[in-house]
Parts: sequence; C-alpha cells; structure tokens
Amino acid sequence: MCDPILVIGGGLAGAEAAWQIAQRGGQVRLYEMRPHKMTPAHTSGYLAELVCSNSLGADQEDKAPGLLKREMRLLGSLILRCAEQAAVPAGGALAVDREAFARAVTQHIESHPNITLIREEVTHLPEDAVAVVATGPLTSDALAQDIARVGGSEHLYFWDAIAPIVTVDSIDFSIAFRAGRYGRNQSEDGDYINCPLTREEYEAFVDALLNAETIALRDFELKDERFFEGCLPIEVLARRGRDALAFGPMRPVGIRDPRTGKRPYAVVQLRQDNIAGTLYNLVGFQTNLKFPEQDRVLRLIPGLQQAEFVRYGQMHRNTFINSPMLLEPTLQFKPRRTLFFAGQITGVEGYAGNAATGLLAGINALRFARGEPLITLPQTTMLGALCHYVTHADPKHFQPMKANFGILPPLDHLPRDKRLRGLAYTERALRDLHAALSALETLQPA
Repeated sequence: MCDPILVIGGGLAGAEAAWQIAQRGGQVRLYEMRPHKMTPAHTSGYLAELVCSNSLGADQEDKAPGLLKREMRLLGSLILRCAEQAAVPAGGALAVDREAFARAVTQHIESHPNITLIREEVTHLPEDAVAVVATGPLTSDALAQDIARVGGSEHLYFWDAIAPIVTVDSIDFSIAFRAGRYGRNQSEDGDYINCPLTREEYEAFVDALLNAETIALRDFELKDERFFEGCLPIEVLARRGRDALAFGPMRPVGIRDPRTGKRPYAVVQLRQDNIAGTLYNLVGFQTNLKFPEQDRVLRLIPGLQQAEFVRYGQMHRNTFINSPMLLEPTLQFKPRRTLFFAGQITGVEGYAGNAATGLLAGINALRFARGEPLITLPQTTMLGALCHYVTHADPKHFQPMKANFGILPPLDHLPRDKRLRGLAYTERALRDLHAALSALETLQPA
C-alpha cells in the first residue's frame, strides 16, 4: 500500500481529486485552509463553495460543456453527482443551489473512509510526498510564492468578478417577464427572468455605468491588471464601446417583450440561484463598482427599481501558472514530478473544467504513487483537449481556456448544421473515451 496522497485545496478540483483517489482505493489527506483562513471571495468553510456564477454551464449533448459533463459522468465525477442533486431550473444549463451543492460535496468527502480532511493552510509545496495542488485562483500568498520559487516562472494574473443577486419578490413583474430565447420556456414558468430596455433606457444605463466609481485596486494589483475575456466586468466591457453590452450580456436576440410583441433594444437576464427559487443572479453582470454605485446604477434597469440586493458584485484576483512551461498533459508538474496541478490554477476555466482536471490529476497521482503509467486522455475528448491546450499553448501569450469544440481535432466530415456538428464531436469523443476506459481498467471508479 502506498503512502497517503496529499490534496491541497478543497475547491471543485481538490474535492474531485480526493474523491477519485479514494474511490480507487488510495488514502488521501485533503488540506483546506478555510474556515480558519478565509479568502476574499469565500463566505463559508464548505468544500467546493461556488463564488461566481451558480451555473456549471450547458448540459446539452451538442454543446462543448455538455460533452465535458458526459465524460466526467463516465469517470464517476463526485462534483456532477452533487450538482445534479442540488440542481435548480436553468434551461439547458446545469445550475445549482450553492449551499445545498457545497454541503453535499462536504458530506461526501467527510464521510469517505479513505479521506482525512485537515483544516490547515499549506504554505510550501511537498518535497517528497505525492500531491495534487488544487488551490485555485485564490491561492494563499505563501503557497503562491513557493510555487513561483519551485517553478522558476512568474505567475500570471487576470481579474474575475462576481455578479449581484436579488430576491425574486423584489422584481417588478409588471415590467420583467419569464421567458427563454427563441420561444423556449415562453411562459410564466420560464427559467429566466428578463428585464427589457428601450434604446433610451439602455443609453441612460450605459451613461451611469461609465460614470460610476469602481473599487480602487491596491498598488501591487495595479501593476498587472488583466481581465479574463470570458468574465469581463460590465464596466470594463462598456468602456469598449456604447453598444458592447447590447452585443454581450444584454443582447436581446431571441427575446420578445410581451407588452409590445417586439424585441427590446437590450435585455438583462436573471437566473435562479437557489433551489427555493427566492434568489436570482444577474447573468453576465460581474462588476467591481462600489456597492452604493451598484445600488444606484443597477436600479436603472427596468424591473429592478425596487430590487433587494442580497449580494453585490465584487472582483478578486485570480492566479494561474504558466502551464505550457510547467505541466505535462497528464497534469504532472515538470519541476517536481511528485506533484500534479489541477483546477483553475492550471489555466482551465469553468466550474466543470476545473473539476474535470481534478478528476484526471487525482487518477494520475494515484497511478504515479503505485508505479503505474500515467494517463494522457485522447485529444478527441474534451478533457483530453483541455489538458492538451493548457500544456501546449504559446507560453508567451497563455490565457485561460474553457471547454469548446474549437480545441478539438477537426472532424473528417464536418456537418454544416451547428447542432449536428456538435453531436458528431460528442459521438467521436465518447467513443474514444470508452475505448480508453476499456484499455485501462484502473480508470474505472469503484
């Protein structure tokens, strides 16, 4: 029997890595510094707490995030199991009640006989033990410095922001309405709440947004202010052009205002944030405005004039390593082969992507500890493609990447129809993953 494998970080990737190791008979010591030492974004000591959106992304079989989830299910993902137990309506997406989801993950981890949960901060990379480093975008300063020291490479930074949440009872439904895009869920039970804006209302909102005060960044943060393109604060996007929001998170395509029967000039969509359906978050409205400014500016949105904000948006620094220089496609750390990295710190984006890399890192850490060959998943699978991308991108211009069909090898015959093309990618990926599982029985969870 091999020594216990250390997993550092109890977020999505760390919890998944610990579970995968334990399910395959390995012993795990999972370290999580919360609640003894909190981060700027977390509010609880639960494992796998979601701090940005409550959505794990699309779950349809013809969508790239949906393909990734199907691969994770085949590999026995704990995160997806708990997400499905805590799911809330979100159209074709898998969204969760945050507290119910995090509580379920925590209970599974704490009750597993092969996992010891240790509530301590780890300040240095282990020198001898096999370990999975999954400390995420909010890695503590001490550990981040040690990773930089051992890796011999400076960290890259980008900025991520949290969207505001309002109570559903405070939304004015004489203006707002429930509906999905293109006629989907066009009823009072539609999964999304829509706040329509005329051109005049949109222009007034943009003016207020551009003139609003943001929270000042600290000196050391100002030296490297970078934003991840997939999660831009609305005020940053608005500065790119007056219609940037109307073509971004406020795009009205596929929406008709039932009061007029016409498409609004812009729309703000809200998505259910808890199982009870009492809380809704403003989709795509990440922001770093000062709280009083948020209270003022966001009330200019029709339907939200009297909104009760239970959480304002905020922004925090995210950290990721230069994976093309430091990681193998197996997620093994080149400078110290006993270590594996997983989650957002590797440059993989999206909740499902973070958990999926934890899954692979956990499997490979156990195989390494047992003296077995490490696994590189086929590039035709979404998880294999993500790991290949973050370890083979241009290291001088490396940026985080979410699951998307663009990182997969091209199909032999590319259907013109977008949905059929997605289904073809999915069919090939699952076929190749099944073949990999058949050839490697130790990939199968107990």
